[in-house]
Amino acid sequence: MAHIAMFSIPAPGHVFPSLDLIEELVRRGHRVTYANDPLMRTAIEATGAELKPYRSSLPALGEAAGREQQEAFAGDVIDQLQIFADEYDAQLPQWFDLYEDDRPDLILYDIAGAMSLVLARTWGIPTLQISPTYVAWEGYDDDMADFHTMLRTDPRGVAMLRQQDALLAGHGIEEDSLAFLGHPERSLVLIAPSMQPNIERVNRETYTFTGPARRVPVGAAPSGDGDRRPTTLLVSFGSAFTDQPDTYRAACDLAAERPDWRVILQVGGRTDRDAVVGSDGRRAANVEVYPWVRQFELLAETDVFLTHAGMGGSTEALLTGTPVITAPQAVDQFQNADLLAAAGIAVPVPGDLTARTLGEACDAALALTGRARELAEELAALGGLDRAADVVLARLPA
Repeated sequence: MAHIAMFSIPAPGHVFPSLDLIEELVRRGHRVTYANDPLMRTAIEATGAELKPYRSSLPALGEAAGREQQEAFAGDVIDQLQIFADEYDAQLPQWFDLYEDDRPDLILYDIAGAMSLVLARTWGIPTLQISPTYVAWEGYDDDMADFHTMLRTDPRGVAMLRQQDALLAGHGIEEDSLAFLGHPERSLVLIAPSMQPNIERVNRETYTFTGPARRVPVGAAPSGDGDRRPTTLLVSFGSAFTDQPDTYRAACDLAAERPDWRVILQVGGRTDRDAVVGSDGRRAANVEVYPWVRQFELLAETDVFLTHAGMGGSTEALLTGTPVITAPQAVDQFQNADLLAAAGIAVPVPGDLTARTLGEACDAALALTGRARELAEELAALGGLDRAADVVLARLPA
């Protein structure tokens, strides 16, 4: 039995994509610990892993804190990176305390847990990055030269990089922090190669693509029976961004215009379900409103998925072959929306949202169904969860 440690931040998009992988490593007989904020205790401990709790400095997360989080990340990219630089300062001393007397055999880390590399360097432990999004390619630094120049000349960027470099130097690492954190030894990539920019320039000795490491529930595979059931639209903004009255109203109006459709709205716990109605103050019989749904399973019988493009929902759409209408709200959701569009399975939500424009977006998304199912088959062929677990275990020291 090996001790495998995972490091990340208390954000669903950074934790949920790898939870099935953590559970599979436990199932195979290994001890897995997970350094994260106690906010993630329930989700992490459900896998059989042991939470190593640290106190995060990040803005509040979760449904009740959705607006606060949006405001915290409302600045430009340098302002957002500063939030994570401050988080690095909070993480690292706590992580050393947590693991000084319980050193792991292997360190896994999400991109926001990259400061765990300092522990690895200090103690001589192998590492594996777990990436739920696209990765760097050969020439990436050159392609990002304008951004790096901006970051190194803006006074805020200069101060942030100095802060990160000083944190590394305090542990004897005299290296540029951007290079140290941004170039993994090895990386497990949980997307399809077709969603990776410049895939022909990605070093496959460093980066292994397995597709999403998710355990697909029975019934969550593409059903292909769209001709034998109503065309179904699912609208869901996850847990933190459910205050969407205009979207819910347009969906109700669309349902009234298309009575042969099934329209399902997940509205969260803060929205009054009785207030979810169309422009005429009524709700058509073909509209279903729930605070929460079993989204992964439901996507198997969904024809179009309107989503904020969080990493969890994006991954589930990919695995079930469901075309998407993207309505990103914050941080990585905009990048996810771009990736889904580049993969050929998504269209953007209309700016002027009405029953007519939403219907047009649904029709455009439905036209992408064939591509969505091709991509689901491509993901299945990569090996998914089982292959991802094999890659992790291959990194264990002999």
